[in-house]
Order: sequence, then structure tokens, then C-alpha cells
Amino acid sequence: MSGPANDPGRLPTVTGQVEDWTRLQIDCVRRWHDEPIANPHSGWLAWVCQQHAFNFQLWHEEDVARNPNVTDARIAQVKRSIDRLNQQRNDWIEKLDDAITESIHQSGVAVSEDAPINTETPGSAIDRLSIMSLRLYHYAEHLQRKDVDAEHRTKVETRWLLCQVQHADLSASLQTLMDDLFAGRKRHKTYRQMKMYNDPSLNPEMTG
Repeated sequence: MSGPANDPGRLPTVTGQVEDWTRLQIDCVRRWHDEPIANPHSGWLAWVCQQHAFNFQLWHEEDVARNPNVTDARIAQVKRSIDRLNQQRNDWIEKLDDAITESIHQSGVAVSEDAPINTETPGSAIDRLSIMSLRLYHYAEHLQRKDVDAEHRTKVETRWLLCQVQHADLSASLQTLMDDLFAGRKRHKTYRQMKMYNDPSLNPEMTG
């Protein structure tokens, strides 16, 4: 994937509202199903797009992994791809949170030491919204199918509508959290996920 987000050396300033970020995710899902993955954005939106791209690729590799007709060799290849993409996805959650930390600092926000910490970081919420945009797209695809019965269509529509509610709820909650962070009402930290499975020094199966 080419784009400005491939240069992660400088932390971007957080810009826009949550609805801008979720609109980007939804638009990219639609476009990337018809076009190659690309990141035409700059700054903070480029970083949101980059993290989203790893989820997009991960979603479709996991579909392949569950195909009972693929060969064992293909499954092994896909499993390695899934591990790599999942690591990148998680790395970029941390990068998003690091950028938020820097933006809060640059904004001169005074945060009390006893201000509460949210149970989920904004980066993790952005990741969840990314996955939700993929889920909404693929449920909507199923609603367009002509080869399914009414029971299947009802099940899909029920889930699609629930996903819309959950997406709206999470978007609103994230916006509240961002407002609280930049007003100093809550403290923000980047929580390192410290995955072990891709580290040869920590995974004994990789040191042979």
C-alpha cells in the first residue's frame, strides 16, 4: 500500500471529528472492493486509513483461511499472512494512540493526576470501528443476494441493523472520550500490547 502513512517517523496532529474518521473507513471499504488499496490522505487521516487497511486485508485473509476447499499449503501461507497483518494492525493502534498523546501534549492540556483513565484507548476504539465498517459492508452485501430464503434475509437484516446501532454507539462514545481527553477530564496512555507470538526471543517455536 502506497501513501503518506508509510512514513511513520513523525507523529501527526489529530484532526477532525470521529464522524470524519468513520466516514473514511466506510468509504475505503466500498472503494477497496473495486479498486486496489490506496491511501490518498495526509496527516492524521492517513494514519487512520493505514490502520484500517490492515484490517481490510486481515478480514479477507481470514475468509480464505476458513475455506474448506483450499490446500494445506495455502492455509499455511494465509496463516503467516494473518499473523503479519494482525501484528501490523496492533502496531498501528499504538501509533494512533501515540499521536493522540502527542497532540494532547502539544495542545497544552492540563490533566490532573487523579483524572480517570478509560478502559479502552481511542486507538482501540478506532480499530473496532474499522472492523465494524467491514462487517456492515459485508452484511449489506448479503442483503442484496437473490439466492437466499426469507429466513436468511431476516437474520442478516437483524444483524445489520444491530451493527448500525453498535457503530453509532461506539462512534458517539469515542467522540465523548476524545472531548474529555482534550479537555483534561480524562488521562490518556498508550497501552503496549506486547504481542509475543511474532518475537523469536519469546516464542520458543521460532527459535529452532
